[in-house]
Amino acid sequence: MRKVCVITGGGSGMGLATAKIIGKDNYIIIVGRTIKKLEKALEELRAEGIEAEAFACDISDEASVNKLAAHAKEIGTISSVIHAAGMSPHMGEAVTIMEANALGTININEVFYKVMEKGSCIIDVSSMSAYLTPKFIMPKGSYKYSRTNKEIFMKKMMARVNLFPKKVRSGVAYGISKNFVTWYAKTDAAKFGQKGIRVLSISPGSFETPMGEVEKDEVENLIKFCAIKRLGHVEEIANLMAFCASDKAGYLTGVDILCDGGCVASGCNPLKMKQS
Repeated sequence: MRKVCVITGGGSGMGLATAKIIGKDNYIIIVGRTIKKLEKALEELRAEGIEAEAFACDISDEASVNKLAAHAKEIGTISSVIHAAGMSPHMGEAVTIMEANALGTININEVFYKVMEKGSCIIDVSSMSAYLTPKFIMPKGSYKYSRTNKEIFMKKMMARVNLFPKKVRSGVAYGISKNFVTWYAKTDAAKFGQKGIRVLSISPGSFETPMGEVEKDEVENLIKFCAIKRLGHVEEIANLMAFCASDKAGYLTGVDILCDGGCVASGCNPLKMKQS
């Protein structure tokens, strides 16, 4: 059977760039909320001779993710899942961001665990915000509810977010949700390892993507703290993701890889940064 790679958020940015690399030896399923928004990406992939299709899925809805996983399993052996879909602070309300980033990751990992086989890999995409958001904000003690009761988990996460002024809640929700993603991938490793599946997360910094453009003001503030004084190119993060998903990284699991041009290493504190 042919190898299949599922890429959520595959319609643009780092998801699409990764599809162009992994698609050289995998059948690609790019995933987004609507098929229409994926059409241009599909044309680009097919123009490069990559076998691909688009699939509509709401990752915050478990039933929708179940349909995606079942479809992927019908096509072939799922070699990897690159879970790059997510929302930035300027893309929605706090609760919507938490549902997309945190709940979406729970759904992807839980559902695909059931259908993936030995030798496969899931990569959950986080963000350097997982490191930059002050630790006292993170409700880490409540992350455990993600594995027992999603409703309680969401209530706990939003209770923490709602302690903050309304104008900053989307940003707080983003930081918490991405910190959760790194925790979730790490603590999923033992379970996934029992089936011979690897799971890890990658935390990108500021890259040349549509999402990066939406957060342009914040991105410009952060670049001055980076050791490499520029935005990252999508091909740079895509090559990292493709390598981590491949057999060449077969001993890599249960870890978060930070790829941010040295921003976090600078010790910059977002709370002290000048707000635009």
